[in-house]
Amino acid sequence: MPRGPDAGDRGPGAHRAVAVAPSGPGGAAARALCRGVATSITIPSGGGAMMPSRRYCIVSPCRDEAKFVTRTLETVAAQAVLPVRWVIVDDGSTDQTPELLRDFARDRPWIHVMRREDRGARKVGPGVVDAFYVGYEAVRSMDWEYVCKLDMDLELPPSYFATLMSHMEADPRLGSVSGEAYFRREGSGELVSEGISREMSVGASKFCRRRCFEQIGGFVRQVMWDGIDCHRARMLGWRVASLPDPAARFVHLRPMGSSHRGIWNGRRRHGFGQYFMGTDFVYMCVSSLYRMTRPPLLVGGLAMWWGYVSSWLRGEARLEDPEFRRFLRRFQWSMLTRGKARATRRVESAQASAWLPDRRSRWEV
Repeated sequence: MPRGPDAGDRGPGAHRAVAVAPSGPGGAAARALCRGVATSITIPSGGGAMMPSRRYCIVSPCRDEAKFVTRTLETVAAQAVLPVRWVIVDDGSTDQTPELLRDFARDRPWIHVMRREDRGARKVGPGVVDAFYVGYEAVRSMDWEYVCKLDMDLELPPSYFATLMSHMEADPRLGSVSGEAYFRREGSGELVSEGISREMSVGASKFCRRRCFEQIGGFVRQVMWDGIDCHRARMLGWRVASLPDPAARFVHLRPMGSSHRGIWNGRRRHGFGQYFMGTDFVYMCVSSLYRMTRPPLLVGGLAMWWGYVSSWLRGEARLEDPEFRRFLRRFQWSMLTRGKARATRRVESAQASAWLPDRRSRWEV
């Protein structure tokens, strides 16, 4: 995959990545680079330390998001570190989304809006990943270190991406992260956690190190793409997390699973995704019972359980990867018997020897 610098692809984030040149031996060369084209190379300081690249791209599939898209646009544009490119793929919107995107991007050359033909309805799961890859191909040959799949119904704090990169710079095994997701309770406006497990990165704002993303083969084109990628990464020795850092909390402007035909169908779809991924039945039952205690009470967890069981009864197709399924179920049983935090630490320790960031994997694209 080519990764050479291209001056025509520079965005605001490129300049921020080399905003301060180190002094001491080699400082003159570093200052010369700061005046020229910023690339993803690191710059030696006087003591031999390296400045990490903060070049990242965002790819956002969206459809009919006129109610929320302006808030997402504003909070990304207010980031302390801007992306080198933000590709927004309008997947056939029939509302005012295209006009809002066009107007906002007009004076921001680092935002690129792509338009797909209307396919008649929102296509969640595989359709979202298909639209993501339309945008990903537009940045694939560019020079960047991180890529984010970002939904267009989010509100981000201004230090969101800078915080994620700080954590990943501190831990080179962190391959996929997000902040923690919250939503506003109807009526009171109180922020409520969506309760996403901390050993997973949230699909609505999934921030991936480039090498990790490539090794896991990107995203599977099915509903549970945002779970499969986390477990594949963990199999290869990467660490995955939704970070409890307050500076990385974001607001989901509508509750998880409600973007297509309501909560019941969204949670039932999640249950099918768990079935497709290969989740153990006992683990699914326990997970569904827990979700029944979270908003929306009872109905959300029940819908997840029925989505799994009805898919099983119909004999729906599953992910054909026996090694992955064995790894997943061992991890799930460990979480049931040891708790999620302890089980995650245990598997991360066990898989440390598998972490070879420059090795090709059987999934790599």
